[in-house]
Amino acid sequence: MAYYSSTRDFVALSDLHPNLARPNVIGVVIGKTDVRGFPDRKNIGSERYTFGFTIRDSPTYFINVSSWGREEYIRSLSESFRVGDCVTIENPLVQSKDGEREEKFNPVTPSCYKLLLSENHSVVKTSSCYEMDTKLLSLSHLPVKDPQDYYSLGDIVANGQSLDGRILNVLAAVMSVGEPKYFMTSDKRKGQRCEVKLYDETEMSFPIICWDNESIQLAQSWIPRKTVIFAADVRINFDKFRNCMTATVISKTIITTNPETAEANVLFSFIKESAQSGALHDKMEEQSKESINLETIVNVYTVKQLKEKALQSDGKLEPVFGIIYGYISTLDIDDNVSKVIRNRCSICRFVVNEMSNTCTFCGDISSNSESTFESFDILVNLTDHTGTLYSCYLSDCVAEETLGCTVHKFLTLTEDKKTALKWQLLLERSKIYFKITLSPSWRTGLKVNILSCKLADPTEASQSLLGKRKRLNHAD
Repeated sequence: MAYYSSTRDFVALSDLHPNLARPNVIGVVIGKTDVRGFPDRKNIGSERYTFGFTIRDSPTYFINVSSWGREEYIRSLSESFRVGDCVTIENPLVQSKDGEREEKFNPVTPSCYKLLLSENHSVVKTSSCYEMDTKLLSLSHLPVKDPQDYYSLGDIVANGQSLDGRILNVLAAVMSVGEPKYFMTSDKRKGQRCEVKLYDETEMSFPIICWDNESIQLAQSWIPRKTVIFAADVRINFDKFRNCMTATVISKTIITTNPETAEANVLFSFIKESAQSGALHDKMEEQSKESINLETIVNVYTVKQLKEKALQSDGKLEPVFGIIYGYISTLDIDDNVSKVIRNRCSICRFVVNEMSNTCTFCGDISSNSESTFESFDILVNLTDHTGTLYSCYLSDCVAEETLGCTVHKFLTLTEDKKTALKWQLLLERSKIYFKITLSPSWRTGLKVNILSCKLADPTEASQSLLGKRKRLNHAD
């Protein structure tokens, strides 16, 4: 049964057929693709533009819609609504679809037809004034596939490369949403990428990657550790570089945010119970120690090389992982304790706002001391023979390993012992693993996170330094 008012002259999507004269339909947008341009075969040298979307008017029926035309018209139409909006379409062309060919690149629908929009004859309007809109909008929380037809993240990881290239459904919670990254393709087209980390009862960190603006905008609305998604028809791949399985949002994918299903409710309960019991924090702590395999980081840099790399990046530097043979030249751990130790959220490990005592990722923190824990958060300077990287992060577990003591033990030390500890590390040649990213908001423009800092083997450090000098001399 279609969800709309019977007093309105709308045709149910299930009743559409090519012989209908000037049909009007209404539905909630459950999927949408980016605008794309293609060479116009009829007008050599010019381009035609297109984008597609999927609308739904009942729990069991939805249909794909596509529009072709001038760039101005197509972009204007695409920008007029988003996934989750309710739209009316006047006078679309109803066409039979070639099931196999259509569904190779478009969402699979129960309809035998597709709708085509004409700039001259069709009208699309965002609707908010129909009495049944509330029921229509509720359809956006129903998955387009059987709610029980999905792989757990643990199943995907366990099956590994045997699932490489497969199209599957995934039900999972959102652990974190990365910032969109923008780049230019080899054919001078603008591109973008956003990585979201998912988790469920079986796996604590699983990446799903968005390459199109529409899915990236949708992902930005998700709340970490509170949002659950049902992603229908994502592509599973084995990432050789990271040696892990990943999911990718493709043109066939339809993502249902916070699905209203029994299976999703079980996952919502898991999120809540994990947060309250601290189990999520324990698992995240264990995962954080294993998430970056230092053995895979082999590139050695000097400070000068890193600064040059940042200057040459034109503001689009991807995270760089590497090794520096240098030393900590500033380590103010015997100064004000508040500059060394910060409170972190017990659920997600992010630093808590000291003024409001809230975590920006998990919401309000209660007055219960178990909601937060004390953690090292130290800014240090790293120096080698070519220069200095200022205000580098030495924090949390890495700081404890570097200092050789826990926060609790550190707080019991006298000022003299803190000073002695500082001089055990200052100016000692070390092998320092790091992650560096561009950060315009950061005081130096570069955000450096120390992943490991241990005393360097003298022979290893000398050989690395000699090898680098030889390469530099050869380059000159």
